[in-house]
Amino acid sequence: MTATHYSLVGDIGGTNARFALVEQGTVQPRAIKILPCGEYANLDDAVRDYLARVGVSEVDGACLAVASPVRGTQVRMTNNHWLFDTEEVRAQFGWSRFKVINDFTAMALGVPHVANDHLVHVCGGPGDSRRPRLVMGPGTGLGVSGLVPIEHGWVPLMTEGGHVDFAPTDDAEMAVLRILKARFGRVSVERILCGQGLLNLYQAHAEIQGVAAPLDAPEKITAAAVENTDRLARHTLSHFCEILGRVAGNGVLTLGSTGGVFLCGGILPRFLEFFLESPFRNGFEDKGRMRPLLEFTPVYVVTEPYTGLLGAAEALGNPEV
Repeated sequence: MTATHYSLVGDIGGTNARFALVEQGTVQPRAIKILPCGEYANLDDAVRDYLARVGVSEVDGACLAVASPVRGTQVRMTNNHWLFDTEEVRAQFGWSRFKVINDFTAMALGVPHVANDHLVHVCGGPGDSRRPRLVMGPGTGLGVSGLVPIEHGWVPLMTEGGHVDFAPTDDAEMAVLRILKARFGRVSVERILCGQGLLNLYQAHAEIQGVAAPLDAPEKITAAAVENTDRLARHTLSHFCEILGRVAGNGVLTLGSTGGVFLCGGILPRFLEFFLESPFRNGFEDKGRMRPLLEFTPVYVVTEPYTGLLGAAEALGNPEV
């Protein structure tokens, strides 16, 4: 195995760093390892340990997707203690090239490389493959990106679409808005469409109904909804899916992304059966005169766990990134 035939790719979140090797000219990650960020002082220690574990002394270059804003050469991780300078790291390892991109940009770039058996069709179709694609994912926050097709690939859009205003559509949602506005001031859709957001929505519905809200974590709400052991949790998760549908539909109208909507991240696959039976589709298609456009647009849940690594590998050879 000649080391310089390989590049390093990584997908680094607040808790774990996923590393892999890719052969030059390919995007398929191999030798995937998941390392806990808390066990390493900084990025360079984790990279050295990974390369030692897979028996490669050096690689030609690297691309890392990070859960933090990327500006200039200084990268400070949002949810862990790592802080590094990209030029210093590149020089330290002798890499000919080193790219650092936002994790959701990587998620978007990875979508075209996801195998069909990791795409679950939700609704809509057939769409238009020549048009942009919308990539969204509720997780720690709400990631929103897009892919614009060019002659031989894709240009990813780096957006903050998760921070658009929450737009209520009925009296119950007006009440949700009033409650969350009292807590947060401005209410973005991310205040609802993420892990913490599900808890916010649950507590708001409890206040509206005048009942207790005993569940104190999003995973407890999801479990109670799926197991049908808590009526409030089930109502909340159903409403969460409907709001996600409306926000996704708004994104399609804004971006013209009839190429499809790809729902990424770790949350939705945990309650996939519930999601497929939820009012997501109603929320997505309920756009008045624009309904036929939404009905034409396919929506998929992406179940590939390493979409970010695929995107980091794509970014290595993509001059638009």
